[in-house]
Amino acid sequence: MDRTGGEDSAPETLGDLGEWELIRRLGSFAPEHQFSDDAALLPAAAPGDGGLVINTDVLVEGIHFSDATTGAADVGWRAAAANLSDLAAMGCSTLVGLTVGLVAPAATPWSWVQEVYTGLAAALKRYGGVLLGGDCSGGAQRLLAITALGRLPTAGGPIRRGDGLPGDVLVGTGPHGLSRLGLALLQGDVRLPAAAGIDPALPDLAARALKAHRRPRPRLDAVQNLIASRPAQLPWRVAGCDSSDGLAAAVRAIAAASGCAALLDRKRLPLDGAMAALPQAEAWCLGGGEDFELVLALPPAWAEALLATLPHSSRFGELMAGPPGELLWTQGGTVTAGSGGYQHFQ
Repeated sequence: MDRTGGEDSAPETLGDLGEWELIRRLGSFAPEHQFSDDAALLPAAAPGDGGLVINTDVLVEGIHFSDATTGAADVGWRAAAANLSDLAAMGCSTLVGLTVGLVAPAATPWSWVQEVYTGLAAALKRYGGVLLGGDCSGGAQRLLAITALGRLPTAGGPIRRGDGLPGDVLVGTGPHGLSRLGLALLQGDVRLPAAAGIDPALPDLAARALKAHRRPRPRLDAVQNLIASRPAQLPWRVAGCDSSDGLAAAVRAIAAASGCAALLDRKRLPLDGAMAALPQAEAWCLGGGEDFELVLALPPAWAEALLATLPHSSRFGELMAGPPGELLWTQGGTVTAGSGGYQHFQ
């Protein structure tokens, strides 16, 4: 069927396009490459200043949060953390602040709103920046639209998805899949105590998973390690993004933007040691999403230096020449689980 929107055809819908095609088309209204990364970068206003990075995220009830799994204070924390993670994924280590757009039905209790802003304020107190303002409106469902601003450090530079080269090492700043496990625990889909015979560390795993889902941490600290570990002889060239849509989707985005394929080592996936015993571990590591770790592609010498200074980081693959965005296993075969990531409008 012709879906071009011509006179004799049905108009294209967002469901026809999908999230990534929609973003690609919207990018045509902006300067080149502004829609290519986790956030938008404005050049430094004066010599010695870091560039200003701006990001906007929308969190919608029923898609990003619900009362069944997320308390109001955690909604606020997660809203802030998701945006701050995008700033970290662009290379920011210091924050300016954020604005909040709130949409909610008139029957929404003030106590819910108060707790959301309490969670937002707690995240800002922990990571820096201030609440700069915002807006509010009535609407059919609860929604938060966050715009966050940060600055690139003068000692570093931007992290861009398309700056990778064949031979770059893929590094994850922490374990993946924990947030998805936390969601499964909250929804009652997994009962770890019943599996306690698999690994005695599972009760502690449950606590880590719930914390990862409710109170994720943006990896601004990892940016500082990245800057400090750069070998003196290497220029600033870092490809990367955050893993909010899943590890495999992050690697695919980096590889595709860099014109490379990627080779992943199945035995070295960035998994929590206790979680590795679960049957869902690999799938949730690759496609669970909302881990908010950084996924970086670095020259080998820089990668090794970063790994030596950043606890819980891991090397799990490399970029290579090949069809852009293709993911392969070192053990043979194509990576399929989680490679599409979460997509809206589907």
